[in-house]
Amino acid sequence: MHTATLILIFLGTVAAMELFAYAMHRWVMHGPGWFLHASHHRARTGPFEWNDFYAVIFAVPSILLIYLGVRGGWGDGATAVGAGIAGYGMIYFGFHDWIVHQRLPHRIVPRSRYFKRIVQAHRLHHAVESKRGTVSFGFLYAPPVDALKAALKQSGEARLREPGT
Repeated sequence: MHTATLILIFLGTVAAMELFAYAMHRWVMHGPGWFLHASHHRARTGPFEWNDFYAVIFAVPSILLIYLGVRGGWGDGATAVGAGIAGYGMIYFGFHDWIVHQRLPHRIVPRSRYFKRIVQAHRLHHAVESKRGTVSFGFLYAPPVDALKAALKQSGEARLREPGT
């Protein structure tokens, strides 16, 4: 397969993963998967939380596609899709776990409008500790912060976190 095609498959997979992540976050993690995700809406008491199992779960298709693409005869396309899933996972880890939740020490300060909006949107998502009534489920895209604040204010289902938790 042509290198340019593989790059397009990789980039398309990264973009598609944002849609997949949105759907999983909104309807699975804030639905039947809340038993794991709830830990992410509470103050963490150690280096890990139950929600981290989602990273393991979502890594499995990536690992399988890369392996089957390289060693199982599925071809370069499968490898590119697996790499795209892994690429999204790395972007997610960098922004979400490292920068937003500061699970690793850093001095990064969001300066661009886009970067500030993504961080603010995620913080608004975490203003709610309940499974329902929260806003902003994607990560690479977030609606305008004013719209999220209005939606959060209008929600009758949200159980807002106490300050400092």
